[in-house]
Amino acid sequence: MASASLSLSASPAVGLCATTSSRRRLPVSATLSERPAQSTPLTTPPSQAPEKKVPLRKIPGDYGLPVIGPVRDRLDYFYFQGRDEFLRSRVRRYGSTVVRINVPPGPPIVANPNVVALLDGASFPVLFDTSKVEKKDLFTGTFMPSVDLTGGYRVLSYLDPSEPNHSVLKRFLFYLLGSRRNFVIPEFRGRFSGLFNDLEAELAEKGKGDFGTHNDQASFDFLARALLGKDPKETGLGSDGPGLVMKWVLFQIGPLLTVGLPYVVEDLLLHSVRLPAALIRSDYNRLYDFFYQAAASALDEAERMGISREEACHNILFAICFNSFGGMKIFFPTVIKWIGRAGMALHTRLAEEIRTVVRAHGGQVTMRAMEEMPLMKSAVYEAFRIEPPVPLQYGKAKRDLVVESHDAAFEVRRGEMLFGYQPFATKDPRIFDRPEEFVGDRFMGEGEKLLKHVLWSNGPETESPTPDNKQCAGKDFVVLVARLLVVELFLRYDSLDIETGASALGNAVRVTSLKRATF
Repeated sequence: MASASLSLSASPAVGLCATTSSRRRLPVSATLSERPAQSTPLTTPPSQAPEKKVPLRKIPGDYGLPVIGPVRDRLDYFYFQGRDEFLRSRVRRYGSTVVRINVPPGPPIVANPNVVALLDGASFPVLFDTSKVEKKDLFTGTFMPSVDLTGGYRVLSYLDPSEPNHSVLKRFLFYLLGSRRNFVIPEFRGRFSGLFNDLEAELAEKGKGDFGTHNDQASFDFLARALLGKDPKETGLGSDGPGLVMKWVLFQIGPLLTVGLPYVVEDLLLHSVRLPAALIRSDYNRLYDFFYQAAASALDEAERMGISREEACHNILFAICFNSFGGMKIFFPTVIKWIGRAGMALHTRLAEEIRTVVRAHGGQVTMRAMEEMPLMKSAVYEAFRIEPPVPLQYGKAKRDLVVESHDAAFEVRRGEMLFGYQPFATKDPRIFDRPEEFVGDRFMGEGEKLLKHVLWSNGPETESPTPDNKQCAGKDFVVLVARLLVVELFLRYDSLDIETGASALGNAVRVTSLKRATF
């Protein structure tokens, strides 16, 4: 379902958005001695400088010839340059962080891929202002998957707050999480204790443990048990949930992914045609049948709220499978990657803080206890900052408006599509000191003031989801489970070593050593 403190009674899936990776990235191996924790004090960030009036400038950029320009840009975006370099090269070419570009998939799937790209932390936040931008059918950008993949319904993620159904569906998801809040921590600890046991066994047998594979199963089982009160393994679904979900996700966002096939083949199969929904219908029906039975009491509440059982079930399935499971699949390896690479100094500090606080709370892991772990909270926020799990944002201008970057103002016309690349906003050197470095204690003390620039859930970290905004309903839920992952890790281990590589949805992480807790 996809920040600061958790309020499960009034909030709750990370939006899994399309994430693409350059296949040319080589695996990175980092040992504890190679990656010391960052300890140099941060200077006052440039964002503290006085505001200045910026000049009005025409938006630079070139969409190119019809069809030819978008296809050329798509190949650059996915294959010849990779997403980050594609966007950086346009910033360099036009001397501006606000530029006109084409974004994938483009023709023949999307007739108009033209967008105004917002590539800094100053211009990006306009995408959260629903008084200025519309979010209708823009969850995955210029491309929207067929509603045949969601039972014929436009689910909550594709609704604009101005649509009547948005508020009632969001309140329903708030109800679901609020009604199950007491089960989240115990079910998480139970499922992820099992994950680490399995990881240790694989490590002993093979010398490496694939975190992602174990994380997928643990995450799906945790979400079903915590939010629905049902263990999938006790039903006909068995252990098939994660695989079925990922096939279904591929059919939804395949045009926005690269999966490692030869580029000519992949571009024709994924980026030029829609995969037929009929091919995945039986798999989706298995998931739907499981959720319809497991969520019976929540569906009763949906009917009392005026939502049909069928529409409510499709929304629960999407929120748990696409948003929540997708978010945990992407973000948990990201957390392990960055904390694993940070080194022994940070690991020791985290272990000392977490164990000290848990002991002071009688050995119990609670939300109150976690609020007393500033370093742990900061490290989690830093992972959100340096590699946001939802990298792309879109909005269509509701009216003529002016968008400001750090250096200029730009007129955007009503109906134009705005595109934002979140990692450029959260690693903006005009806002963050040493933006490309993972600094575990960045958000401690005075650093907390920078949390307003941590953007990952269709809004800033310092704001909360409501029925009337587009911020992810499960924002606080995702922060909570990410914190629980770090707490569970350092209650069990003093340190870890990892190897990392790329996958179609973020990071591939292999654990090469785990040092059991010694204090």
